[in-house]
Amino acid sequence: MSSLWKTASSPRPKKAQQVKSNVKTMLIVFFDIDGLVHHEYIPRGQAVNKEFYKTVLQRLCDAVHRHCPEKWHSGNWILHHDNAPAHRAVTTNGFLAKHNIPSLPHPPYSPDLAPCDFFLFPQLKKRMKGR
Repeated sequence: MSSLWKTASSPRPKKAQQVKSNVKTMLIVFFDIDGLVHHEYIPRGQAVNKEFYKTVLQRLCDAVHRHCPEKWHSGNWILHHDNAPAHRAVTTNGFLAKHNIPSLPHPPYSPDLAPCDFFLFPQLKKRMKGR
């Protein structure tokens, strides 16, 4: 019967290398009941912080103003985003207040509140099928 003893000089098993994917990218999507309102791909290496998110919100406002003028002028739209730090930032809330954009508060934890699971992801899967 042999036994295995490990000492400080024993060879260590090699760890699997993790390689970053060349095809994964982050996408920010804004949609309503009528469909896609605005989307942006995040540049590689860009952190989604409060400053970056504020510029995204400005482009969202421009898109709503351009593509949904009736909603823009009536003020009949509400922004709902999750509790990510960039979404809760004081500068983000200041931007929303300055532009009179109402925001629906998101509960701290709510697995029942996932509109992307029911609306957005199935639509994306249809378009991405076979690619």
